[in-house]
Amino acid sequence: MTIACLSTNGWNHFRTDVPVTELFVATTSGIALLRREGDGSWTRVRDMLSGNHISAMTVEPGTGRLLAACMPGSLMASADGGQSWDDLTPGWREEGAYSVRCYPHEGGTRIYVGTQPAGLYRSDDGGASWEDIASIRTAPMHDQWRFPAPGHQPHLKTLYVDPRDANVIYAGVEQGALLKSTDGGKSWNDLDEFVDYENFVYKDIHQVLLRPGNADEVYITTGLGIYCSHDAGSTWERLTGDDFRIGYPDQLLFAPNDDQRLFVSGGFAIPYYWVEAKSARGTVMISEDGGRSWRAPRSGFPEGRSNVEAMSMCAHSGGYDIFAGTTDGEVLISSDGGESWQTIARELAPISKPTHDVLINGLAYENDLHP
Repeated sequence: MTIACLSTNGWNHFRTDVPVTELFVATTSGIALLRREGDGSWTRVRDMLSGNHISAMTVEPGTGRLLAACMPGSLMASADGGQSWDDLTPGWREEGAYSVRCYPHEGGTRIYVGTQPAGLYRSDDGGASWEDIASIRTAPMHDQWRFPAPGHQPHLKTLYVDPRDANVIYAGVEQGALLKSTDGGKSWNDLDEFVDYENFVYKDIHQVLLRPGNADEVYITTGLGIYCSHDAGSTWERLTGDDFRIGYPDQLLFAPNDDQRLFVSGGFAIPYYWVEAKSARGTVMISEDGGRSWRAPRSGFPEGRSNVEAMSMCAHSGGYDIFAGTTDGEVLISSDGGESWQTIARELAPISKPTHDVLINGLAYENDLHP
């Protein structure tokens, strides 16, 4: 079996020798395992960690262990394909594990976990012990980080380590900051040059990615669009204009055979407007020039009220599959470069970050303007 994960805040680029046969889908109520049958159809095999909101998932390189971040809760690990799970995070001060990433490090694997409230932890021994990267709590403007949903706790949603230098770390806080460290997390700078302070201060960071062909090119998706830096975060260019169909971009992927081909998903506007419309009108768009122009898939993307909150790129020797998950609990697949999409699972629990599926049902946050 070859495996991959689909989650809102986990790693979303996978590479296997042959097409993925098992997809672990993180939902607001546990994990659903989908299996590709010999005829190409997909079957929901079983559920696990039921009742837990799984915010992020990934597969640990080398060991093949599944890692699942729970909100609220801990980082859970399974070495037997989800049959049993171990808690890896005793003693954390934060109430929830929000995001998870794995990177090669000194012949092994380094695990990073971002939390809610915003914190960052690191393990070099498979989760047996953890280092608290406490400097994240004193990063620039930390006292101004605030998430609009009730509770207002910011979270560390996204993280990327420069493949050339493990001391260079980019971290995105929703809402509040795009941070960069060049000393392995001892100190942080706020990369805020993309913010229009004269008109709208809105540092709502969804994803940060480095272009595979040039790690000095940093891409971020935010509540105000997609931005790119060609100089490792010093200056920024906005890649999306007023005619861009996705007003609230979130998931971003690079094609494995052409890193000028990008895929992005998200809703028509910031979530505040989903309440009145009772719809996010989530969709996927494609760029073939590094994000400077965007278009819809040639065969379209299924219209609906849900948002597309999770995407995973699964490359193999013969091509690649893209998986997408929605707040209505649907999973879709594209095997032709994102040009056409088929639904392979329905009636799962929402594939959603906390509260977004509720907003689409018309229930607003109290006294908040920008959910």
